[in-house]
Amino acid sequence: MNAKHVEGPPVTEQDLTLITAARLRARLRREDGALERLADFAGVDEDQLRAIVNGQRAPSIDVLWKIANALDVPFGSLIAPTRRSGAAVIRKSDANVLISSGGAFRSRALTVFGETPRVEIYELTIAPGHHEQSQAHAPGTSENILVVQGELEIVAGREPPHRLGPGDAIHFDADVPHAYRALGAEAVIAHLVLAYGVRD
Repeated sequence: MNAKHVEGPPVTEQDLTLITAARLRARLRREDGALERLADFAGVDEDQLRAIVNGQRAPSIDVLWKIANALDVPFGSLIAPTRRSGAAVIRKSDANVLISSGGAFRSRALTVFGETPRVEIYELTIAPGHHEQSQAHAPGTSENILVVQGELEIVAGREPPHRLGPGDAIHFDADVPHAYRALGAEAVIAHLVLAYGVRD
């Protein structure tokens, strides 16, 4: 079977900013006062949200998660460019990278985002000693994480901390608050599979 090879130019931070702005404008266009209500419901400053919607500010990972959860949509749907048919190659140098916590937590997309994805795959890079707190995702969301480098601590909900080393993996329900901590002096690199609506 022949597959059409599709490889486009790199998606820059400016591209992501404009794509996110367009996606949010389309969702907010339907009713008056929607931006104010979304800001309140998501717990995001109204001026900050307006700047994101107008394409004047790049949203961080944590803000995007708050908006996605408030809208009850998959995270990737907010930053998904128009999907083309055929195979898509994601080069390391061209992949979408989202940054939070001043660069201490980086998430590189390893899948092509869509409007209604069931699974999203990311490469996480966490600076030594950094602790990244994540709010609960939509009900039924789960995470599978495989540690490639470093020592990673995961706390999910009220469970005790789980310490993982290279080659270790963990699955947990991500519809509860959870956190990632890079232990030791080495940065953590891990692969994360985010599945929507999946329950054991």
